[in-house]
Amino acid sequence: MSASLTITLKRASKVYHEGETIAGVVVVDTTADLRHEGLTLSMEGSVNLQLSTKNTGIFDAFSNNIRPINLINTTIELAAAGKIPVGVTEIPFELPLTPRPHGPALLETYHGVFVNVLYTLKCGMKRSFLNKPLHTSCQFFVQYRPQERAPAKPVRCEITPATLRAAGGGSGARANMPKFQLYAELDSTVCALDAPLTGKIRVDECAAPIKSIELQLVRLETCGCAEGYSKDVGPRVTVCPVRSHGDPEHPGGRGRRVPRARHPAAHGAAAPLHLPHHRHAALQDRVRTEYCGSV
Repeated sequence: MSASLTITLKRASKVYHEGETIAGVVVVDTTADLRHEGLTLSMEGSVNLQLSTKNTGIFDAFSNNIRPINLINTTIELAAAGKIPVGVTEIPFELPLTPRPHGPALLETYHGVFVNVLYTLKCGMKRSFLNKPLHTSCQFFVQYRPQERAPAKPVRCEITPATLRAAGGGSGARANMPKFQLYAELDSTVCALDAPLTGKIRVDECAAPIKSIELQLVRLETCGCAEGYSKDVGPRVTVCPVRSHGDPEHPGGRGRRVPRARHPAAHGAAAPLHLPHHRHAALQDRVRTEYCGSV
């Protein structure tokens, strides 16, 4: 006899806001009548610190100051001890997404280098001594409700060989670069996670043929305490807004503007990249996430 448990949520995106109800079904699939000692469903949410292999020494003191923070811990009984018939059985459930009484407010789901904010549904079926219990889990995502759009804070910069930080070669490596000058503009450094980043690039001068121009979005996470701070680079996202389709032996025309580059700040809703500082005092001034763009 074989049996399995599966948690299926009614909302396909698995994205919820505080105060909403998480609804779905637990699917029990068995090839024979299944006797059990009870079926339970728990909802857990916590903030966890994980050490980076690059900075273990710095985080020894930091990890002693911040323990896992419990945001949600709710358990309900889906079925009392009994028997489930052969075939597929669906058991519906509903759980309110609310924080613990007198506990911290809910934080958005966050998958970082040092810090993870995770929300999980776990279902377990107790069975007799001779049979192993069945377990399954399903992660869901918490986001804040949409807020008013923040005022735009545009940023502009010029990129030349003199402004680059050459890796390994110092000033000698910059001297070997062809002469070029780029103008870059980002419409705002304050961006919503579900909206695209917008801006433009203008090529003012280039002494060598241009094959392509690539933009890279880098997440830089800073974490630490009074004993020290550490930075680590998270996921990198690279987009290529334009490629040269002209004669590769001749540089492109001066003053040419690259079409507006658009890229979402967050790569889909399953993995939101934001950890607000003001929602929990224990993390305030200890974790900071920055996004850096490079050309």
